[in-house]
Amino acid sequence: MKKVFSRTKGLTEVPFTFCPGCTHGTIMRLIAEILEELDIIDNTIGVSPVGCAGFSQDFFSCDFVGAAHGRAQAVGTGIKRALPHRTVFTYQGDGDIAAIGTQHAIHVAARGEKITSIMVNNAIYGMTGGQMAPTTLTDMKTSTSPFGRDPVTMGFPMDFPKVIAGIPGAAYVASVSVDSPKNIQKTKNAIRKAFKVQQAGLGFSLVSVLSTCPTNWGLTPVDSLQWLRDNMMPVYELGELKVTEEVALL
Repeated sequence: MKKVFSRTKGLTEVPFTFCPGCTHGTIMRLIAEILEELDIIDNTIGVSPVGCAGFSQDFFSCDFVGAAHGRAQAVGTGIKRALPHRTVFTYQGDGDIAAIGTQHAIHVAARGEKITSIMVNNAIYGMTGGQMAPTTLTDMKTSTSPFGRDPVTMGFPMDFPKVIAGIPGAAYVASVSVDSPKNIQKTKNAIRKAFKVQQAGLGFSLVSVLSTCPTNWGLTPVDSLQWLRDNMMPVYELGELKVTEEVALL
């Protein structure tokens, strides 16, 4: 019998422990598949912070380093500068990279650090308690905005990839989603390109992935996917937000 599907070597045998309907597992599998397809598993070092992303080291077959909340890109920078021949990526939630680690994200891009960052945007802090994040939508209820996010007192949602795209040192910035098979394939293509940008030494690359959080949204897995389409996609621009001339030639 011909085998048509198997577990990627980029993942360990540890089962995912995410909540039902959470799309962290989908995103992690895509990354793992790309590491295997590019034959860089043994040459890659991942960095994960606190929160749901903090479980990364249990699931990926490559080397991994843990970082304090929001500091994954700072740690990744140190690793890449000390070991420039290694492929380095960070796997971070939206609250981690766009709030606690804002300064690191902006200056990593400004310096053009040759690392790749994957931002998982579910519009909320996940494991840390369901608090409002910079990406939380207007009127969206969270544990720290129980009456809904009011732009007058809490500000507007931040489309963080567009912020990074405006920084010269960022070579490739994309915003994608994993709500459907078609979009999952687009996500894989974007993440693969981000790793190739790093391999070519062209600068910083960021891929933001719209993701679900059924537990903190209070929705079923199926309803969460539709909520993402109806509410997040109109706010967060999807597509390749920045492709430098050098990246376009890859």
